[in-house]
Amino acid sequence: MPSSFRATWRQLPWNWLGVAPFLIFAALFLLWPTLNIVTGAFFNADGDLTLQNLGNLFAPEILNAFSLSIRLSLASAVIGCLIGFAIALAVCLGGLPPGLRAATMTFSGVASNFAGVPLSFAYVATLGRVGFVTMLLRDWFGVNIYALGFNMISFWGLTMTYVFFQIPLMVLIITPAIDGLKREWREAAEVLGATNAQYWRMVALPVLWPSLLGTLALLFANAFGAVATAIALTGSLLSIAPILLFNQIRGDVLQDPHLGYALAFGMIVITGVSNGLYIVMRSRAERWMK
Repeated sequence: MPSSFRATWRQLPWNWLGVAPFLIFAALFLLWPTLNIVTGAFFNADGDLTLQNLGNLFAPEILNAFSLSIRLSLASAVIGCLIGFAIALAVCLGGLPPGLRAATMTFSGVASNFAGVPLSFAYVATLGRVGFVTMLLRDWFGVNIYALGFNMISFWGLTMTYVFFQIPLMVLIITPAIDGLKREWREAAEVLGATNAQYWRMVALPVLWPSLLGTLALLFANAFGAVATAIALTGSLLSIAPILLFNQIRGDVLQDPHLGYALAFGMIVITGVSNGLYIVMRSRAERWMK
């Protein structure tokens, strides 16, 4: 083998070979479909450029669907952030047994991916009209949650379902940020006479604030794109953007594929902004932790 050929062979970027499967997968199942959706939103059935598809997004029923999806995602994200942050603080700084933290993190890793039909079935079996908790409250405490107005197929019913996977996702993401709080910061605050409340208000929370905002944005995007759980639980009774898009894909409601592209494009923009905010906030938080 000629020496020039061997030199060229050694200079090839072999270090990229390991990530080649990931790059190919991302190109085929993320970049190419996204590009197809974006371009399809600007063409009509005859193949002509048009903005009519995007203009149709301002129809009242579509605006209502996007509004409901945004409110649903924001509500579940805020609740998930608050409860998940409290859990993460308890297992990281609450002086609990070390084994409890490992169990919590393991459960969070599983529960954050528990969605779709299994989650809907578990929710119905727990809080349905003859669910375990429903019957327990009625028979033991005399409380009928359905007589009080509770309804699974409603805004707050679906929000409660989303919160199930939002809380563990919050725990997984915010725990490393809490671990990044340096002990020297607390000691310095105590030396200067700061109380525990002052330490959290003036030191810890300002440091954690970018992580909290970024995680809130990520949880919002996570809920906004969720469709399997909503369809399995409510069918088409609750009109949110992912269900509207799902009906468009099936072709039994809108029957306009290019309007479906526009719906998907609108969802991509919203989730893209949320994920972009998460990346920016995460970068800022990492600078604080260094």
